[in-house]
Amino acid sequence: MATPVIIFDTTLRDGTQGEGISLSVEDKLKIAQKLDQLGVHYIEGGWPGSNGKDIEFFHRAKELNLTHAKITAFGSTRRKDSKAETDPNLNRLVESGVSVATIFGKSWDFHVHTAIQTTLEENLNMIYDSVRYLKSQGLEVIYDAEHFFDGYKNNAEYALATIRKAEEAGADWVVLCDTNGGSLPSEVSEIVGVVCSKLNVRVGIHAHNDCELGVANSLAAVQAGARQVQGTINGFGERCGNANLCSVIPNLQLKLDYSCVTEEQLQSLTGVARYVSEIANVHLPVNQPYVGAAAFAHKGGIHVSAIMRHAKTYEHIVPELVGNKQRVLVSELAGQSNLLAKAQELNLDMNNETNQTKHIIEKIKELEHQGYQFEGADASLELLLRRAFGDIEDVFEPVSFKLIVGKNANESVVSEAIVKMKVHGETVYTAAEGNGPVNALDNALRKALVQFYPDIQQMHLSDYKVRVIDEKDATAAKVRVLVESTDFNNTWSTVGVSENIIEASWEALLDSIRYALIGKTRAGSPTAQPERLGLVNH
Repeated sequence: MATPVIIFDTTLRDGTQGEGISLSVEDKLKIAQKLDQLGVHYIEGGWPGSNGKDIEFFHRAKELNLTHAKITAFGSTRRKDSKAETDPNLNRLVESGVSVATIFGKSWDFHVHTAIQTTLEENLNMIYDSVRYLKSQGLEVIYDAEHFFDGYKNNAEYALATIRKAEEAGADWVVLCDTNGGSLPSEVSEIVGVVCSKLNVRVGIHAHNDCELGVANSLAAVQAGARQVQGTINGFGERCGNANLCSVIPNLQLKLDYSCVTEEQLQSLTGVARYVSEIANVHLPVNQPYVGAAAFAHKGGIHVSAIMRHAKTYEHIVPELVGNKQRVLVSELAGQSNLLAKAQELNLDMNNETNQTKHIIEKIKELEHQGYQFEGADASLELLLRRAFGDIEDVFEPVSFKLIVGKNANESVVSEAIVKMKVHGETVYTAAEGNGPVNALDNALRKALVQFYPDIQQMHLSDYKVRVIDEKDATAAKVRVLVESTDFNNTWSTVGVSENIIEASWEALLDSIRYALIGKTRAGSPTAQPERLGLVNH
């Protein structure tokens, strides 16, 4: 039977300390629900002693119907030369209504003297008194030994004394923190092994990623005896971030045979990673291990030829185990096998011999010569292939659009788009404003379609890129527009090319919405994606 490892998520607290990360109370509540569905054991909601937002979160979190996770509140040990019973920060932890408190204290003698400017003995008393007081209030207590590895390397005897004090006071967990993220896996392994041999309390690891070793250090700690891992979704966090749970969990479970979450919960990992990224308004790197869009993407013709015979040739796990999927990229650099693999993925009957196949290949080559690039626009490629095989029909027909850009009385630049569409034989005119011409077009297009497909409101544009193709032509050059869209469950990309940036954007926007809606016309197809069918009003 696999050894269980407890997952402690601190995305809502430590993760929000990352540059550019800001979550509203509503955002934090939504993410907490997703984390619970993923099966994490603890969700650190914030520091109720630091700001009103976190106080509101803990108040509203009581209404969450969580089935797996415990909400924890974060704080520090009591202030020096004071009493735990009257410490305002400790009492806010008690008043927050949580059943679990996580507090940190100093392990490094340098920090004791320099940061909190007290004696080594008083620091030990601060740790003991704080843990003891929270335990007397009926709370489960997780003690985070801040800067433990640096402290141990500088003064092992004192660092061990600090965590022994937490154990003596009744701490349920002692978590060793590599707060500066500067330790190496070999150091972590050795030190965690020593701690586990000297303490009876359960031990955890909290690693930062300053040397890009947050995940490696977390795995090393578990192999040395730690049974709790603290980290964040997508590695969000201060400076270079925290240990990325999207890599920690599958590495522990699929590579090292530990048990973190159920198989079904693990299959939601990619969806959770993308959901949290969208809520935080941070683009998920395509090359992020396990959950990135390119984690199981293949471009080289030799690679694709091999995975068509057996995916194991170039994939270290089955992508579906973590909720991801294999992708074959089609470009001018890829061989014919890439296109055949793509068609096979879509259940289209395509082979090297038919005239239809040769025509499609020539069509793609011609489009690429014009400036299209499909390796980053899977959705546009799928639409192209399905049209060639008569597998779909358009659910709407664009007739025309007009754009007006000008300044209003407040000297603000305003864009207005007027769109004419045919949907189910009905002509629809709409107009909408936006903070730019592309945004105005997007708003007008949605406004025209929402009465026929109400759930289209769930999808939105998540990224927009423009690339000049022929720089020598200056302002007359062709541009390639890549639009990324999402519905919180799926992300897809479409492409448009033109000498006119607005026309290229329009083309990419149309394909984006077509892709979201093709499920309606293909509801009986074995390859229709349920997630996209969910966007359509049946």
